[in-house]
Amino acid sequence: MSSIPANLRYVDSHEWIQDNGDGTVTIGITDHAQEALGDVVFVDLPEVGTSLAKGDEFGVIESVKAASDLYAPVDGEIVEVNESLEDAPETVNEAPYEDGWIMKVRLDDQSALDDLLDADAYQAVVDAEG
Repeated sequence: MSSIPANLRYVDSHEWIQDNGDGTVTIGITDHAQEALGDVVFVDLPEVGTSLAKGDEFGVIESVKAASDLYAPVDGEIVEVNESLEDAPETVNEAPYEDGWIMKVRLDDQSALDDLLDADAYQAVVDAEG
């Protein structure tokens, strides 16, 4: 069974969002997503300074089984990317909620977090996928 931490927010495209408390959020893919992908072999990281709108594709994550697009869960500007994933993409599998984060974004609007799924709502999404 996938881990779904209660302190994070989620979107149904399987990204998680952590409020850093300073106007920025950290974003990665969920445990469920990394399990479905299998062994991650490459993460296409976005460029720092890029402005994103919610729903924009910001990268691709590739595994031995598939490639999957990554979508922005919020509007904002990318302020940092996890460059360690370039040399160790498997970190996404090993620690999706810790060292396997993908990017940090400065939010355009803090209230956007209110529109995201909580852990229970995200669990319902996972359950519905079967």
